[in-house]
Amino acid sequence: MEKEKQTEETKIQDESLRDKVQRAIKTVYDPEIPVDIYELGLIYEINIYPVNNVFVLMTLTSPSCPAAETIPSEVEQKLKKIEGVNNVKVEITFDPPYSTEMMSEVAKLELGFL
Repeated sequence: MEKEKQTEETKIQDESLRDKVQRAIKTVYDPEIPVDIYELGLIYEINIYPVNNVFVLMTLTSPSCPAAETIPSEVEQKLKKIEGVNNVKVEITFDPPYSTEMMSEVAKLELGFL
């Protein structure tokens, strides 16, 4: 019973940290597009591991994206500022390749795709 309670509390803590991570990511923008990278669909995966280690798997709009150096490092810096976060790893992948279909409806509306 005690173990179940700890597991539920851990889930609640993880969820709130996940929410903080998601909110922080939503403050990062591609400098050429007026929509945050989360709504653009550039974030493929967010994992919270024990001891509050955060892993983010993301992509860029293209392999030759001019902000390829700055966007991942900005994500990492913002996540490291979250209270309680231990280590942060941001990994870039181009599999699957990015397409506008990955955008949220909010992003599509903002950019005139709807």
